[in-house]
Amino acid sequence: MSKLVKLKEIVDFKTGRLDSNCAEENGIYPFFTCSPETLRINSYAFDCEAVLLAGNNANAVFPVKYYSGKFNAYQRTYIITPKDKSKINVKWLYFQIKHVAFELGIRAVGSATKFLTKRILDDYEINLPDLDTQNYIARVLWKLENKIQLNTQINQTLEQIAQVLFKSWFVDFDPVRAKVQALSEGMSLEQAELTAMQAISGKTPEELTALSQTQPDCYAELAETTKAFPCEMVEIDGVEAPKGWEKTTLSEICEMQNGYAFKSSDWMEQGIPVIKIGSVKPMIVEVEGNGFVSEDYSKLKPDFLLTSGDILVGLTGYVGEVGRIPTGKIAMLNQRVATFLPKEIDKNHCFYNYIYCLARQSQFKEFAEINAKGSAQANISTKELLKFPIIKANDKLHILFENRVKELLERILWNSQNAETLAKTRDLLLPRLLNGE
Repeated sequence: MSKLVKLKEIVDFKTGRLDSNCAEENGIYPFFTCSPETLRINSYAFDCEAVLLAGNNANAVFPVKYYSGKFNAYQRTYIITPKDKSKINVKWLYFQIKHVAFELGIRAVGSATKFLTKRILDDYEINLPDLDTQNYIARVLWKLENKIQLNTQINQTLEQIAQVLFKSWFVDFDPVRAKVQALSEGMSLEQAELTAMQAISGKTPEELTALSQTQPDCYAELAETTKAFPCEMVEIDGVEAPKGWEKTTLSEICEMQNGYAFKSSDWMEQGIPVIKIGSVKPMIVEVEGNGFVSEDYSKLKPDFLLTSGDILVGLTGYVGEVGRIPTGKIAMLNQRVATFLPKEIDKNHCFYNYIYCLARQSQFKEFAEINAKGSAQANISTKELLKFPIIKANDKLHILFENRVKELLERILWNSQNAETLAKTRDLLLPRLLNGE
C-alpha cells in the first residue's frame, strides 16, 4: 500500500557550499558537482547516507547519485536525506528520484541554464510505499546497480593502467631516464638495459631472472621493447626529450572531422542516433536519447557516420571532453562535436590508442579550455586542437604501445556494452517496481 506525499514531507534538502573548481586531483573524498562525473577533494562537509541531485544544467539533465560516507558538494548540488530513517530506505529514494529526474527537468526554470529550485523539489509528489516494499525494490535494483558499478570500476582501472603506461613512456620518459641514470653511474649498456627493463615492468632483478626462465617469450618481448628506447636525453626546441624523438603537434599523427549541421526539419522520432555536445562523456559516449535523423544519412553523409570505437571530442561547452562510441553502435556526428582520424604508422597500425590516451590526459583538456573562445559559452575549433604539442617517438615504440594497450581499451568497450544491457534491464524494472507491479 502506498500513499501520495510531497518530497518536503519525507526528506530534507541541503546544498553544498563549494565552487566546482575546488576539486583536487586524487583527493581523499568524493566531491559531487552538477557534472555526471564524480570529482575528488581532500576535505569533507558531510558524513551520511544520501541522494545527490544536480541543481543546475544547461541541457536540463540532472545527474542523480547515491553515496554513504564522508563527502563534499558543490553549492548547487542537493544533498537529500530522510527526515525519518526508520520510514525511508535511502537506496529506494535514490531509484525514485532517478525515475522522476526527467520530469523534474521539465519543471526546471531558467533560459541559458536550467535550475531545479527548492520550491520545485519541495512540492513534487511521489508515491511512498511501506518500508518492506521499499526494501524489496531497493534490494532487486541494487543488485543490478552493483554490477553496473563494478563494470564502471573495472573500466576505470583498465583506463588507469593504459594511462600510467602512456605517461611513463611518452610524458615522463621513465625507461630513457633509467638508462641515462644507469650509464651516468658507470654501468655498462647491458646493465642500463636491465635497469630500464625494471622501470618498464616494475619487477626486481630477481623477478626478471625468474621471468627469463619461466616465460622466456615475455622476457624477450620486454627486452625488445626496452631496446626501442634511446639512451640519451637532449634538448629539442627548449624541451628535454629522448634523443631522436620529435617535438611536433597533434596534426602530425591525426586529422579531425567536424560534425554535420543538421537542419531542424531533419530530426525524427526514430532513425539513426545523432551525437550532440552533451553526448560526449568521459570514456564512453552516450549514444541513446540524443535525437534521430533518417537512416538515409548514413549513406548520404558517410563522412559523418560514427561506428564502434570512434574517438570524439566536444568543441563547445565542456570543451576537450573525450569519449568513444561503444561497441555495437552507429550514429551520426552533429556540429560542435569532432572525431579524431588517426594517421597510419605502418600498414597494420595507426596512432589510435596513443591518440585516445593523449586526449584523455588532463593537459589536453586544459589546452582546449585555455584556447577556447567565447564569453557565454566556450568554443574551440579542430584547427586549434590540432596545434596541441606532442613529443613523437620512433615508429617501433609507437607500434609496441599500440599492441600493448589495444586489449585494455577494447575490454573497456565490451564492459560498457555489458553495463548498458544491465542498465536497460534496471530501467525496465524501475517503473514497474515503483508502480507496485
